[in-house]
Amino acid sequence: MSVKTWFITGASRGFGREWTEAALERGDRVAATSRSAAAFDDLVRDYGDAILPIELEVTDREAVIKAVQRAVDHFGVLDVVVNNAGYGLFGMVEEVTEQQARDQVEVNLFGSLWVTQAALPHLRAQGGGHIIQVSSIAGVFSLPGLGVYHASKFGLEGFTASLAAEVKGFGVKVTMVEPAGYATDWAGPSAVQAEHLSAYDDFRAGMARPAGRRGDPRATREAILTVVDADEPPLRVFFGQGPLEVITREYEARLDEWRRWDDVSRAAFG
Repeated sequence: MSVKTWFITGASRGFGREWTEAALERGDRVAATSRSAAAFDDLVRDYGDAILPIELEVTDREAVIKAVQRAVDHFGVLDVVVNNAGYGLFGMVEEVTEQQARDQVEVNLFGSLWVTQAALPHLRAQGGGHIIQVSSIAGVFSLPGLGVYHASKFGLEGFTASLAAEVKGFGVKVTMVEPAGYATDWAGPSAVQAEHLSAYDDFRAGMARPAGRRGDPRATREAILTVVDADEPPLRVFFGQGPLEVITREYEARLDEWRRWDDVSRAAFG
């Protein structure tokens, strides 16, 4: 199998770190981005020129363009572009501040958009490549207390589905990875918590339930390699146990409701 060159955002921890290490361990090359390039000092020591650490804020579009160009100049090619940078914003819709909402969308949605736009001219010019968007099960259904996070992931899924059709003719593949609950710091140090309004205290108490078993991020290493090595990778793939059952129930309920209201829908056409 030929050596692949990756560009991974949010590569210093979570899935990004696991996939960076998985790629390097099998002999691939990685342009690894994070807010601090020092986060990769140990990998530089172990893998040398196979890793290119890049300090990057994905919300800075010009910086993103320069970072992608730097990776291309250094390695000469990009095979896999992984938009992994992101975080969780916890709070009822009414509780989230304007700045919290804007920051969430800037990172989770626009950050991925800027990287995608920066990478595409290179992928088109070389006649192929693979864009991996790290979405979430939260990109296909919603829970209370995560409304703006869901909005960012629904937006990511929306433009990515369009993107897949737009770039297929250039040989560019697109996949949305939709993880369930994993033992990353998504709900821990990386998370932002909105200030609670007392009006939602009873509702919040009713939502509380024991935390279930969370997946091991290391277990996703083989899964991501399988996806990027596939001749025909999926547009969407869940990572984790349980998402298919949850989403099956969710979409069956949606279809049932649309069917029950179909007479009203048709009458609205005129």
